[in-house]
Amino acid sequence: VQLVESGGGLVQVGGSLRLSCTASGSVLSFSVMGWYRQAPGNQREFVAGIYSNGITKYGDSIEGRFTISKNSRGNTVYLKMDSLRPEDTAVYYCMGTSGASYWGQGTQVTVSS
Repeated sequence: VQLVESGGGLVQVGGSLRLSCTASGSVLSFSVMGWYRQAPGNQREFVAGIYSNGITKYGDSIEGRFTISKNSRGNTVYLKMDSLRPEDTAVYYCMGTSGASYWGQGTQVTVSS
């Protein structure tokens, strides 16, 4: 199983980005897919998750600024990030769980002030 993220980059404070993550391989569906992030010197932090039934959850630091969604097939997850802040700067990792948990390689998001 391979998870590939895209959509990271450099954005100014208050800007928006949309991350995508597509899964391929032997797993056809996931019970949950989500996003984590890790800034230098910090632990990996939960950002958002979406279950196969569509229920979503968000980390406390998101405060309604991000939206997670998935495609109908359930193998692609998106993270729309609005009102970005410098503290959102991190490497963002995609995760999918189907029995085991699978991780992407990460995509860098940098918010400049």
